[in-house]
Amino acid sequence: MPSKELEQVLELMRSRPVQPDLTLEEQRAQFENMPRFPLAADVTCEEMDAGGVPAEWVSVSESRRDRVVLYLHGGGYVLGSVNTHREMISRLARATGARALVINYRLAPEHPCPAAVDDSVAAYRWLLSHGVAPAHVVIAGDSAGGGLTVATLVALRDAGESLPAAGVCISPWVDMECASVRRLAASDAMINLDGILRMANAYLGSADARTPLASPIHANLKGLPPLLIQVGGAEELLDDSVRLADKARADGVDVTLEPWEDMFHVWHSFAAMLPEGQQAIDRIGDFVREKMG
Repeated sequence: MPSKELEQVLELMRSRPVQPDLTLEEQRAQFENMPRFPLAADVTCEEMDAGGVPAEWVSVSESRRDRVVLYLHGGGYVLGSVNTHREMISRLARATGARALVINYRLAPEHPCPAAVDDSVAAYRWLLSHGVAPAHVVIAGDSAGGGLTVATLVALRDAGESLPAAGVCISPWVDMECASVRRLAASDAMINLDGILRMANAYLGSADARTPLASPIHANLKGLPPLLIQVGGAEELLDDSVRLADKARADGVDVTLEPWEDMFHVWHSFAAMLPEGQQAIDRIGDFVREKMG
């Protein structure tokens, strides 16, 4: 049964309707300037260069220096930054007992696929070059960042790199053809299909929509580390997560799929006021601690 706070959060979200006529620059500015939940008093943030990629360490008092979550933010590959996700990531740092390295990977359409993958791979290699053991790293991300998590793991495997302990995908977007979203849009007027397709096209550039590093649902996933996939039971990307889990299992990957009943896309971002958001983050913490040892 959903918490009583869920309706309050949904009402807050309804008060911020999508504005499809905004330019990309206006959308980026709006996303960056949205009100944010305050950080806890013990959260520390340190800007840095991670192998040529702008990044930030986000830590809390419990964070171990030798445990790292490499976090890839969402935003449809065209929006978002460390700033838009910092509070949620600080909660992940606390739940996992690790430091979070959050990167500002290059955004489309200025930098189409595989720029984001290249940046994520570069940041991971930078971590290893600075003495962090692969077994003490987990790659995680939400929405587009969830798809990017899988694509990064595929790229690292193909490059012969030592793989991290696990991957965590929160409401991942893994299909640039948007097959499941197209089906839902036929019966749900609330889905802004045009906006989603614009994001997909911006990220693809001249690439095919089925290219594995853009749409990892079409990748060979054999040899990837364990995956945790969390998805809302009431969100438009539910089918992406189900298909990803099925594909991973078929390819021999240890995968855990967790659909959260009644939850919306990346409900974790409202953990400050939504119990289910914090519960999902705590579950990620348990998974990460188990895989890192």
